[in-house]
Amino acid sequence: MLFPLLCRITMISIATPAFSLGLPETEMEFLRGMTQSVIEASRVKPGSNGGGKWKLSNSNGFALITPGKDTYPAFWVRDFAMAVDSGLIGPGEMRDHLLLICRTQNGPTDRQLANGLHLPPWTIPDHINYDGRPTFYPGTYNTGEDQGDGAFGRVPPLDDHYEFVHIAYVHWRTTRDVSLLQTEVNGPTVFERLERAFASPTTDPKTELVTTTEGDRGVAFGFCDGVTQTGSLLFPSLLRYRAANELAELAAVLGQPRQAQAYRQIRETIRQNLGSAFADQPAVGGWLRSSTGISREADVWGTLFALHLGVLDQASDSARHAIADALRRGVIAHEGGVRQVPTDMDFSATTAWERCRWPVNTYQNGGYWHTAAGWLIEAMWHFDRKLALQIFGEMMDHLRGQDFRKGPGHGAPWEVYGQNGQARKNAVYMASVALPYGILKKL
Repeated sequence: MLFPLLCRITMISIATPAFSLGLPETEMEFLRGMTQSVIEASRVKPGSNGGGKWKLSNSNGFALITPGKDTYPAFWVRDFAMAVDSGLIGPGEMRDHLLLICRTQNGPTDRQLANGLHLPPWTIPDHINYDGRPTFYPGTYNTGEDQGDGAFGRVPPLDDHYEFVHIAYVHWRTTRDVSLLQTEVNGPTVFERLERAFASPTTDPKTELVTTTEGDRGVAFGFCDGVTQTGSLLFPSLLRYRAANELAELAAVLGQPRQAQAYRQIRETIRQNLGSAFADQPAVGGWLRSSTGISREADVWGTLFALHLGVLDQASDSARHAIADALRRGVIAHEGGVRQVPTDMDFSATTAWERCRWPVNTYQNGGYWHTAAGWLIEAMWHFDRKLALQIFGEMMDHLRGQDFRKGPGHGAPWEVYGQNGQARKNAVYMASVALPYGILKKL
C-alpha cells in the first residue's frame, strides 16, 4: 500500500499550481543568512573607526549598528528601526540604541541654528555619530550650529520621530518588560520622551496628517530626503498611524487608559482622512499621491506601506490592481528592487519627482531599492501569488549573483541601483535585506 500512497502524494504535488506555493525554504534561509551577515558587518565595535575609513571612533560604550558596512560613520535612527523586525537584533542592542536616541533628543525649547534652521522641542536626530553627538539633518556630520543650508529642510526629518516609537515598541513586544519605558533619561522617562517626540512634527489638527510648508520644510521620509515635498505628507502620516497604534498599546500596559484611547482616536482620524488627502483615482488610478503640494507624484512605496499597515480598507483592491498592472508592464520593479515613482508617471522626461536634487533614474529620483521589496511581495501574496513569487525570485537572483561575501567586485545588498548594472550606490546596505526579511518571514 505504500507505493500507491507515494504516487498519490506525488500526483497532488505535481498538480498543485505554482501560485499556491510558499516562499522556497532554501531561499529564505539564504536571505536570513545574508541579513545576519550584513547586520554583523554593520556593527562598529567600541573604539573602532569603522575599518579605518573614518577619523572618529565609536565612543558610545557598545557596538553601534550603522546602515551598512563601512558606509557611514554614524547610527541612523530610521535604518535601525527598519531592521528591528528582522528578529536578528537583540533586546540589549535595541535598549542601548534607544537610550542613545533619548540622550541626544532635543529638549523642551526650540533651538535656533545657523542659516535659518531650527530644532523644534523634543525633535529626534537624523543620525548620531561615532562620538555620540547628534546630527539633526541629512547631508552633513556637523553637530554644532552649522548643520546645513536648508537644502534638506529647515527642521529635521519628520519620519524619525515615529521610527523612535517603533524601536521602543518592538523592544517591549520582544521582552514584555515595561521597565525600560519607565526609565528616566535626564528627567523624562523613555515613554514620556516617546510621547513628546510623537507630538513634535507639525500636523493638521482636523486630519492628524503630518504637514510641512516650503518656508519651514521638514524632509518627509529619509529615503526621499533629496526630494522637496510640501503640504500633507503620505509617508510620515503612515508612520504616525503606526506609532499611534503602538503608543496606544504601550500606554495601556503602563496603566494609562485615557492616553491609550487618545492615541487610538488619532489612528482612526488618520485612517478616515488618508483617502481624501492622497487618493486621486482619475489621475493616478489606485496609487496614493506622496503629498498634496510640491512633488505629489504617485507614490509606490507609500501605497505599498499603506497596504502593509492595512489602512486602505475598500481602496486596497484598487491599489493591488494598480501594483499588479505596473509589475506586468515593468514600470515599478527591476531585479526585485522597487522604484519610488512608476516610470510612466514621472513628473517629466527629466525627473521622476517634481523637485529632486538627484539626476533622473539615479538614487532617489528613479533608482531601484530592495528596501521596499518585502512590502511589494506581501501586497501581491494573496492577490497574485505567481507575481509575488516572480518578484521574490528576481530579488534573490540579484542578491545571490552579487553577494558581497563572494569578495571584491560584489556588493549586494546595494542600497540602490539602476538598470544594466548602472547607478549602484552603497554596498552591503542593511535595510535592503533586513526590512524585506522581517516581512517575508511572516508569509
